[in-house]
Amino acid sequence: MAMNNNSLIDRIKSFFQSKTILSKLVLINIIVFILANISNLYLILFQVPHTESLFTDWFGVPSNLEILIRKPWSVFTYMFLQENFFHLLFNMIMLYFGGVLFLQFLGGKKMLSTYIIGGLFGAAAYIFAFNFFPVFREVSTYSIALGSSASVIAVLVAVAFYIPEYEIILFLIGKVKLKYIAIFLVVMDLLSIDKGNPGGHIAHLGGALWGFSYILFFKKRIYWSLIFNPIVLFFKNLTKGKRKLRVEFKNERPLHDDAYSKNRVDNQKKIDAILDKISKNGYHNLTKDEKDFLFSTSNKK
Repeated sequence: MAMNNNSLIDRIKSFFQSKTILSKLVLINIIVFILANISNLYLILFQVPHTESLFTDWFGVPSNLEILIRKPWSVFTYMFLQENFFHLLFNMIMLYFGGVLFLQFLGGKKMLSTYIIGGLFGAAAYIFAFNFFPVFREVSTYSIALGSSASVIAVLVAVAFYIPEYEIILFLIGKVKLKYIAIFLVVMDLLSIDKGNPGGHIAHLGGALWGFSYILFFKKRIYWSLIFNPIVLFFKNLTKGKRKLRVEFKNERPLHDDAYSKNRVDNQKKIDAILDKISKNGYHNLTKDEKDFLFSTSNKK
């Protein structure tokens, strides 16, 4: 048993030491969770009058447009904020599950953009629904949304429809294609809107919409997500550690542009062929060379 515990601890340490976009996103969510609960404890111990927790009030996204105008940063900050442990645990498990596959097939840069833009779509869906549908009229004046769920489902849906035939083994169920898991989660959110936490479920659907749309346009070589690049670049810089100043001179591309372009085209054709093979036969039928090539190219994205 001790060996198993040590193995689990070693795997967790190795995960965070890897310093991938996935590990950084998980770490940010955990740190914000700790800070939020410490601030709540402070308010309780010192009997500071409050209606909402300090972090929810400042960093949760409100549906009330008048309040939102005064807290525009909340459309970003809400996607890193969980105050309930099980809410955090479930979201981080789902993020890890989808994130590992996303990193392997699409790379860290695309994962960060999918997480951030998926969260923005989730916030937009929540704010629109609570101000458009009459059923939410009363609660829209004080409702606040928080949690990384919209961002997480954006990542999961995106990778699920990028490699839809990829199979995973679920406990007591067996092999299930990734696309069916994504469809199940989306349908459950849709059917749960009137069962409680409607804002959360609507935000999930907004995130899922972005994840699906992103892959749909990506496969057609339409990169309209680039309009969000300044936002994504800002968050990317926040996750980078400080580096020593270094001056380096190098060519951005080989001297022979024709050879460079041909190499890119050939690589893209090879990637497309591998992805087609995954869609038809599953990832497990790839050769070792094909898996290595796909992994090496995803690390460069």
